[in-house]
Amino acid sequence: MRRSDSIALSMAFALVFAIPTTVSAKNNVAEFPLRVHIFQQHTTQHYHNGVPDFANGFGRANLFENGVAQGIDYSFSCSDQVMTSSGYETYPAKWKKKDEELIILEGVMGNPNATHTCTLKIQKKDFAYFMRNGNLGSEPTSAYKQWMEKHDYDPEHGKNEPTILTDPAPAKATSSSAASPNSQN
Repeated sequence: MRRSDSIALSMAFALVFAIPTTVSAKNNVAEFPLRVHIFQQHTTQHYHNGVPDFANGFGRANLFENGVAQGIDYSFSCSDQVMTSSGYETYPAKWKKKDEELIILEGVMGNPNATHTCTLKIQKKDFAYFMRNGNLGSEPTSAYKQWMEKHDYDPEHGKNEPTILTDPAPAKATSSSAASPNSQN
């Protein structure tokens, strides 16, 4: 075996055994007190020798901090893609640089016990985002907060699904739901 082949084989062997410790390193969720709900993301996946190397992109999300949802626009460059939130799902997050960069905690596909982090560079908005009928809209943070209170929704404190309220007046023909903030419910 040539010396260069031996070095390459040794490096490949080292990488194979180094990657699992990096991926399976556990992050303490308790150290991520904030929550981020990702509505939109646009990602470019970069490859090296046919293998995914890193992803970068941008998007829109709500940051939940101190019981208030605030819209953010973000960009990222991470080892993997940032997935949009499903339903009312949120990602645990913490500040890296207050009001500038957030670190979110993501699961690893195919390994339910593993997590990795991704840093989002953010720009805060003076409103909250919401999704209705597949379209992204915005509303004042105070209106979104009222919706959260009415539907007992507070992902920072483990209330991860809004409650569905029923209208106490039986004469009304419309049914209430927790389908979206900025609705009449």
